[in-house]
Amino acid sequence: MTSNYTFAGAALLPGGICKFSVWAPFRKQMVLSVLQPQQASYPMVRDDHGYWHVEVDNVQAGTHYKYIPDDGHPLPDPASRSQPEGVHGPSEVIDTHFEWTDHSWTGLALHELVIYELHTGTFSPTHDFQGIIDRLEYLRSLGITAIEIMPVAQFPGSRNWGYDGVYPFAVQHSYGGVNGLKRLVNTAHQHGIAVILDVVYNHLGPEGNYFSQYGPWFTEKYKTPWGPALNFDDAWCDAVRGYYIQNALMWLDEFHIDGLRMDAVHAIWDCSAKHFTAELSEKVDELQAILNKKKLLIAEIDLNSPRYITPRQEGGYGMHAQWIDEFHHALRSMLTGDLNGYYADFGGLAPLAKSFRDSYVYTGQYSTVRKRNFGVYPTERDYHQFIVFAQNHDQIGNRMLGERLNTLISFEAQKLAAAVLLLSPHVPMLFMGEEYGETKPFQFFTSHSDKDLIAAVTEGRRKEFASFAWEGEVPDPQSADTFNSCLLNWEAASEIANPLTELYRFLIAFRRTRQAMQYTSRNSVKVYTPSTHLLVVKRSGPKDTLLLLFNFSEQSAQYVYHQEGSLEKKFDSAAAVWNGPGSEAPDQVTSPITISLQPYSAIVYEVK
Repeated sequence: MTSNYTFAGAALLPGGICKFSVWAPFRKQMVLSVLQPQQASYPMVRDDHGYWHVEVDNVQAGTHYKYIPDDGHPLPDPASRSQPEGVHGPSEVIDTHFEWTDHSWTGLALHELVIYELHTGTFSPTHDFQGIIDRLEYLRSLGITAIEIMPVAQFPGSRNWGYDGVYPFAVQHSYGGVNGLKRLVNTAHQHGIAVILDVVYNHLGPEGNYFSQYGPWFTEKYKTPWGPALNFDDAWCDAVRGYYIQNALMWLDEFHIDGLRMDAVHAIWDCSAKHFTAELSEKVDELQAILNKKKLLIAEIDLNSPRYITPRQEGGYGMHAQWIDEFHHALRSMLTGDLNGYYADFGGLAPLAKSFRDSYVYTGQYSTVRKRNFGVYPTERDYHQFIVFAQNHDQIGNRMLGERLNTLISFEAQKLAAAVLLLSPHVPMLFMGEEYGETKPFQFFTSHSDKDLIAAVTEGRRKEFASFAWEGEVPDPQSADTFNSCLLNWEAASEIANPLTELYRFLIAFRRTRQAMQYTSRNSVKVYTPSTHLLVVKRSGPKDTLLLLFNFSEQSAQYVYHQEGSLEKKFDSAAAVWNGPGSEAPDQVTSPITISLQPYSAIVYEVK
C-alpha cells in the first residue's frame, strides 16, 4: 500500500513498540495519556508538518489512551481504530492481524455485480456482523454477488444509519468491531460475494466530533448542510486529504473490502488542481495493481456529470461507477403517480425510457424543480458504470414514515418493478428485504447522548415534515421503538416458495446466464414507447437478442410485433407460477401478431 502522506493513529510495531501519531499543527504541546492497563504519560514531539509522534515500549493490543493538548483537556484519537466506550471515551490500540482464508478471491467486475444494500443494525435480530454472516448462504442462493453495507464508522450509541460517524478508522463497536468486520468479509468471499462499504468523506457527525480542537480540519470557504466543509483545498489541507486517502486504502487493503460507495461526493468541496477523488482513484489503482485484486470506487452524486467516472487519462476523476437516483425517480413516479417534490421532474413514461437508454434522465434539458438546464450525456460511459435501484435507504428512509415501495403498490406492480430493475442494462441494487416484500419501514433513527442535539434532531424532523401532518406523527428518531420497528421480518423471507422471492431469483439467474443481459455497451440497447404506458426494450448480445415488454397500466396492453423472425417467451410476470392472474401472451410468436400484456406486467421474449 502506497501513500505520500504521514501515518496517523496508533500502530503496533515489532518488539512490543507502539507508534502514536496525531496531527495538531497549532498546538504548542501534546501528551500521550495511557489510561490502561497502567496509567502513564508520554510527551510527544512535533515534526515540520504539524504531526506529533511518540514511540512507547511494552504496549499491548487493548491499551486505552487519549491525547492531551496544551489546554489540558483529554481527547480521543481522531484516527482511532477502536472506541470501545463510545465516541467520547478513550481510544484503543488494536492488533490488525487476522487469519484470512480468502487468498484465491480476486474480486468482481462491475458487470458481474448484483448488489444488496443492507444496514447492519436492522438486518438481523443480533444487530451485528455475525447476523449478516448467518444470512450469506441465503443471499448467495438468491444470486446476490455483492453486499453493500451502510457506514460502520463509530457513531454515538448503537442505533444510527451510520452517517453520523465521527471516527472513520474505527469500526462500530456494537456491530462487532474490527475482527467482526474482517470475519464478515472473509466469509462473504468464501461464498463468492463481494463486499462494498459505504464511506462518508464529505462530513463528520456532530456528537463526539473533536476534530476542530486538533487543527484546521474544516474550512469556511464552503457551507454544507452539516456546517463548514471538510478542508480538502484550503491551507493545511494535505493532512486532511491524506487522512481520508489512508482511510480508503485501509478498508481496501487491511479489511479486504472490494469497493467503496462514497457518500455524496458532490459535497466534497475541492478546487485543487487534482480533485480529491482523482487522487484517491490513483492510489486505489496503484493498490489494485499491487494486490492483483479488483477494487472499486462508486460515487453517490447529485450531478448528472460523467466526469467522476471518466478515466483520469481522459480528464475525469477515475472512479468506476455511480448511483443513478433518476432511474428510481422515474420508475417510482410511473408506479405510484407521485409528482410531489423532486418527482415533479419525472411524470410519464418518457423519463424511464430515457434512463434505460441514456442512464441520466436530465442531459441538458430544463428541470422544473431545479429551475435551470441540468446534466450532460454520458455517451462514452458503458451501462455497467451506473447503479440503479427501485428502493434504497435514502428513498425509503427520507420519507416521513419510511414506507417501502411495496406497501404503496400492488403485488403485480412489485413484480413489474423487480423486472424493470433486474432487466435493465445497468448494475442493479436491491435494498434489504425487497426481494420477499418486506413491509417493515426503514425510518430515520439515532441514539445520541447529547440532549441539545437530540432536541435539535427531533425538532428538525418535525419541521421537515410539517406539511405532511395529515399522514400522522413523525416517528421519534431517538426512540428505540423507531429502530425496532425497522428490524427485518425474516419469517416472511422464510415462507416456502415465496413467489416474489422466486421471481427475483429467476430474474437474477436469467440476467447472469444470458449474453444479451451481460452486454453493456451503448449500442446494445434500443428503447421504444409505442404508447403512454408500454415500454419496449431490445437488448442484443453477440449471440442472442431479447425483447422486453413492460406494461405500466392498470389495464391490459397490446403490442404489435411485425419484425422479422419469431419469438419464444422466456418470462411473464403475470404467469401463475409467480402467483399472477395468468399469462395472456403466446409462448411462440411469428410476425405479425398482437401480444397481450396483463396489467402491471413484464414479458421477456427471445428473438429467434
